[in-house]
Amino acid sequence: MYKKIQIESRKGSLRIVENVIDEVMKNIGISQENYGKILVATLEAVNNAIIHGNNSNPDKSVDVEIAFENSELNIKVSDEGIGFRPDQVPDPTVPKNIEALNGRGVFLMSKLADEINFSTKGNAVTMVFKNIIG
Repeated sequence: MYKKIQIESRKGSLRIVENVIDEVMKNIGISQENYGKILVATLEAVNNAIIHGNNSNPDKSVDVEIAFENSELNIKVSDEGIGFRPDQVPDPTVPKNIEALNGRGVFLMSKLADEINFSTKGNAVTMVFKNIIG
């Protein structure tokens, strides 16, 4: 199964992504626990792409690709931004960063997905969720 959508860089576009995730999860038959992890991680990635990648510019788009094969779900989110260095995002669990507003999305995505990979440029992330059926 493969699905690709393209959305405008507007906060309201998150609802479109949520609806697609709902549809895909129902078709695949994913448990409620896995559904929650996938939904939160995907919405964090899309939100980061809209706000940080495309600077909330509605003329720029975010692509979301969802592929399911062999009990493995891959979700790729890419934006038109200049990218970033994931290794330079502050760890939100370090005491000096507890109050910081940035870094939480990447942290959440890395904790919820089984694997997370960023493109070399840093404007795309692929999250892998394994053994999500049953």
